[in-house]
Amino acid sequence: MTDDIQLQMNEYLPLRDVVFQTLRQAILRGKLQPGERLMEIHLAQQLGVSRTPVREAIRMLEQEGLVIMIPRKGAIVAEITKSDLEDVLEVRAALEELAVKKACRNISQEQLQELKKAAGKFAASLQKEDLMACAQADVAFHEIISAATENRRLIQILNNIREQIYRYRLENLKDKSSHANLVEEHTAICRALEERSEEKASEAVRVHIEHQKISIMESLHMNTI
Repeated sequence: MTDDIQLQMNEYLPLRDVVFQTLRQAILRGKLQPGERLMEIHLAQQLGVSRTPVREAIRMLEQEGLVIMIPRKGAIVAEITKSDLEDVLEVRAALEELAVKKACRNISQEQLQELKKAAGKFAASLQKEDLMACAQADVAFHEIISAATENRRLIQILNNIREQIYRYRLENLKDKSSHANLVEEHTAICRALEERSEEKASEAVRVHIEHQKISIMESLHMNTI
């Protein structure tokens, strides 16, 4: 178990929720790996809390599907399954298409420039082979698009979905053969938004997410058929 997990304090939340958010981020960002055991005593000592909020947080993680309970073994980080992947990417594809269509109508020239810079930063991070930096740059790219929708509820839901697929995204980025396609797909999305073509933008996003799905499944040795 990794020893670099630090409690993300928030004075407005109960300790149980603070521990939950800390462990949730550790799982989503790969600090706690699929199949890894979550030992209450160790986590409590590491985070500097009692076992009670850790136990409650683990139950909440189980409800989210990020943790499963194994008889006589305890809590372990849930594996990434084909079903989970397909479900979350199906939802993401629909929401991202809606977002990019609305962005075509609302995006400003300043936001277009920010989007191009974000695409460039993502491409540059691929060259450095820093997966965390790549993932963060990709998130930033898509957040500019969702911000341009000016739909607060859509932005909120998309942010939540992106958090859920963070660990899938890291698997996608491990596949170096996909890097050139990712850069080209970001460029296509930028071009469609600049042209304010909802049809082209929707198609570009659909292709982008479908390619991510295939790449992730291949990285995880899943059957894509």
